[in-house]
Amino acid sequence: MAAGMKRKRGHATQTLPAKRRPSSPEKDADSVLSDADMLAAGDTHAPHSNDLLDESEEDEEAGTNEEQWAGLGGEAATAGSAGEHPGTHKNQPPKGQELRNIKDASELYRSTSFKLQIDALLPNVRPKYSRAAPLDRFLLQLHAFLNALPSSAAQHPLEAARDLQKKGISVPFALPAPTAETNWKVAFERPAEIVLALFQEKDYLHSRFFHKRAYYLSVIAAAISDKSGMNVEVFFESPTGDPRLTTLILRPRNGDSETDFSGLNAEIRIIPVLSPSSPIPLQRLSPARSNIRTSGDASDTPTPLYNSAIALCTAYKRHFLGTHNLKESVPAFADALALLRVWANQRGYGAGDRLCVRGFERRGMFWVSVLELLVHGEESAAGGFGKAVKRKPLGKGLSSYQLFKAALDFLARHDFSKDRVFVKSADGHRFPPETYASHEAVFVDSSSTVNMLAASDDPFSSVFLKEQRDIASRFDVVLRSMTDFGTRVDLSSAKLHKPSQHAILEHGSAYNALIATMLSALRTGFGNRTKAVAVLHPSPQARPLSQANPSNPSIVYVGLILDTEHAFRLVDHGPAAAEQESEAARQFKDFWGDKAELRRFKDGSIVESVVWAVGNQDERAQIPTFIVRHVLKRHCGIADDAIHAWQGQFDSVLRLPESVSAIYQTAGVPAGFKAAMTAFDNLVRAMKALDDKLPLAILNVSPVAEALRYTSVHSPVSVPASLASALPPSARYLAPMHIVVEFEKSARWPDDLRAIQKIKLAFFETLATALMATQKGLRAAVSVHDGGAPSEIRDQASLEIVTAEGWAFHARIWHDREATLLERAINDKPHISKRLQRQSGGDPRERQAALDAQEVYRRRFIHAPRHHRAVAALNHRFPAFSGTVRLVKRWFASHWLLRGHVSEEAVELLCAGIFLRHSPVASEDGVADRKAGVPGSKERGFALAIELLKDWDWSTTMFVPLYGSDDAAGSSGAAAGVIAGAKAGVWTLPTERDPDGHMWTAKSPDAIVARRVRALAKATWECLGGIESRKLDVAALFAHPTEHYDFIVELDPAVLPRYHQNIQADASVWARKGKYANARADDETARLLPGFDPARLLYDDLKARLRDCARDPALTNECN
Repeated sequence: MAAGMKRKRGHATQTLPAKRRPSSPEKDADSVLSDADMLAAGDTHAPHSNDLLDESEEDEEAGTNEEQWAGLGGEAATAGSAGEHPGTHKNQPPKGQELRNIKDASELYRSTSFKLQIDALLPNVRPKYSRAAPLDRFLLQLHAFLNALPSSAAQHPLEAARDLQKKGISVPFALPAPTAETNWKVAFERPAEIVLALFQEKDYLHSRFFHKRAYYLSVIAAAISDKSGMNVEVFFESPTGDPRLTTLILRPRNGDSETDFSGLNAEIRIIPVLSPSSPIPLQRLSPARSNIRTSGDASDTPTPLYNSAIALCTAYKRHFLGTHNLKESVPAFADALALLRVWANQRGYGAGDRLCVRGFERRGMFWVSVLELLVHGEESAAGGFGKAVKRKPLGKGLSSYQLFKAALDFLARHDFSKDRVFVKSADGHRFPPETYASHEAVFVDSSSTVNMLAASDDPFSSVFLKEQRDIASRFDVVLRSMTDFGTRVDLSSAKLHKPSQHAILEHGSAYNALIATMLSALRTGFGNRTKAVAVLHPSPQARPLSQANPSNPSIVYVGLILDTEHAFRLVDHGPAAAEQESEAARQFKDFWGDKAELRRFKDGSIVESVVWAVGNQDERAQIPTFIVRHVLKRHCGIADDAIHAWQGQFDSVLRLPESVSAIYQTAGVPAGFKAAMTAFDNLVRAMKALDDKLPLAILNVSPVAEALRYTSVHSPVSVPASLASALPPSARYLAPMHIVVEFEKSARWPDDLRAIQKIKLAFFETLATALMATQKGLRAAVSVHDGGAPSEIRDQASLEIVTAEGWAFHARIWHDREATLLERAINDKPHISKRLQRQSGGDPRERQAALDAQEVYRRRFIHAPRHHRAVAALNHRFPAFSGTVRLVKRWFASHWLLRGHVSEEAVELLCAGIFLRHSPVASEDGVADRKAGVPGSKERGFALAIELLKDWDWSTTMFVPLYGSDDAAGSSGAAAGVIAGAKAGVWTLPTERDPDGHMWTAKSPDAIVARRVRALAKATWECLGGIESRKLDVAALFAHPTEHYDFIVELDPAVLPRYHQNIQADASVWARKGKYANARADDETARLLPGFDPARLLYDDLKARLRDCARDPALTNECN
């Protein structure tokens, strides 16, 4: 057995003259290996990606062989040649190499700036070997110390463990632990010697190899911590909590010795490896072999994970040599691997301070194997290893960025659950493909020994170099599962539905077996409802030598990425009924328990089924959570109250208070988006049936209300007149739904703007009279005010309609001739330049009135209906879009920004940009390719929206392909020309029909408000991070800080009709306090006024009058 402590540097103490060299993938043959090689080899380890990098300092030593970035052109330009004046500069044409660099930057990287960013990134993630001299000396000292260790006589494992226990060392024996009846012994030999005598041929059985490995490691730990004289701390660590893979970690203490490497942010990892000449036959490590015998289990059950753990101990040296050969033969390999490791670590596929994806801790060689696959290709189809069309090698001449991009493309497109991967091997693969049948994912390295994905749980698909460990924005559903497992695990306390000793031994511990059972049961229960199910937990931590077994986290997180096409179905169908119960039917009923039932469906089929009963859409969105609770309770014994989800808290944000909702439910009034759509359809039919009573026939009625496109914060509800007296004054708000009426074209329309507005009043009067005459209980009234300044040419008239069921509508008339007349009023002499027109005179007030009227006309009659149709289509395309928009609007409103500073349409555009950015796109071969990241739940969509708001540089545009254009990439990122203190709207959200991007953001938010939004989003994002620390309070996300305001005006909530929509509404405000609880208010005071919001009217008035002295007025009553 060897300790794998060979030095990886060819000339550790060689001093080279100081020189700046370009950041090139080609390196000298005698240079040291990169940090990626070190991580893959397992000899030294740093907790972060910059293993030997101290970011707070810059290397200023003269004699260094460290490569430094010298820019795009390579060699740094000298100040001047010999004989030239230092202040002069001679212009020279670019050299051939410089031209090639420029061409590569433009063709390979698409932009020179991206190339510069890559070149600037790589030096920051490479180790600085110029500072590694103390580490070199320590490794030499450690190597000499290990080779000088004395041998120990063979002992019974329990006796040997007791001797080490006296020194404070607990041997991390794997299961099944040695017993008094054990008839084999453990011993220690120096690592430099061939330790064939330590092993026997049958050591692959019953964890005997792991027991001897654990004792060997414990002897080294005892020697180093006892009398070595080394100024280090010694710990055990077990990747994925598997005691079989325990390693020894040496961390330096601060000191002044020449071997003190505490300033390098590095640690040393000692990994015992199995010699290839050991007596253990490698053919016994086939994934199809069974090397564990337990009572009650079939002796031929394969043990692929157990076998893979032994095989991994034989592959370290080959992995190390293979990585070195790749580095030497592929110039760009080291840089490509560094980029790939950074990308993976930022997504939780590696150890770190935050949650990591289970199964990918300490998997450095997996990323090496991915690049090796791209360079060398797959194993040939001969023998059944490869596919009919194998993956062709890309060759050795690619740049680091090309290799990195090819790796992402492979990970994004390859389906590991269906296609096995066998990396090209020089001698062919040892085991045939059928032996890997028990593995869910297969990726066999070039050593033909190890399946790199044997213990992984999340073959993934994602792109972009960006921190994405935040589980709130990464998963559609996040659940926290609390277990009772600590350091010692009693399997009976887990209450597994089918406990198996074989599974415990296969996975290395009872905790790992529980997690594996949980994942398997969840994937079976979800079926095609999910695209991915992942378990996330803290990275494994080092433990003291007195602790034999690793500590397991008591809380794990289950992350779900939903397939929205199937995730929320109400019924799961099983096998069909038969006279003799089939094995499939028995398995179905055994899995679902009392949820399984035999049902007959409309098509006459009788099948085993599982039905999820829900009462509303909010409960339907929680079906995945219901499945998790049922499956884990049945198969893992985890109680419902031990599983926590945050969906219910987010749902409560969008609901009315229980006491107000109870009034609506008792009255049985129609409510919900579908009921509102039905009311709109009924009104349209009633209006179109009046053609014989109107001067012109109604051509079209278009909805432009957020309640009719499923994006209003609160679900719409009707309020009939009979219910008004039952509602308290602070809950009598009736939100009107705006519609646009278009009459047929006719020459009888006047050709004057003022006359057109008068004709609209006449039409409304006629329409109101006809509707009230034909629709019983309907009330209609004409309104001549739209909240703006009075104007004779601007559209101001509307028809207020309240149906008998209690639905309110505000109708406006669209006449297309107004556009032409407004254009003439603005520019009645198009053949004369605007400068001459200004000089010729004219009333500027009339022109300004025409400009204002034109802006209202375009927004109200052109863009609003078009925007409404596009947003409504998104609701049918993306099930989570509606909920996302409602949550984001609620967030803006709770922070006093919605309508006053940010329009509803602007919020909808922001959310549309999030969904459309990740929507399915057509690939080059014509096949639809879905990018990872499309939100499948409103909670994840909300988190992505907050992330966008905190990171968005609103000095640039954000193109939103709302109407189906695929030209988003080419239209985004253009400079918007924002200046500090700008008073006009600074958000630029262009679409195909609004290239300027200011239709909904022309006046607000200004720069001050935009910065306020960013600050609030950053604070909200920090609160969302509480999911990982178990401190998330959803209500806190919508609590607005008020300490930054100079003063606050408080209104009496009892007389505000919208107060019940406040997110922190106090129910005592509208509680009945009279002598009789069922006493009704006076009819006069209970009169409903659709759209009447006195707080909003006061706010608008104050904003108009205090425009020059109030910098940031806000309204807290705006809570929808």
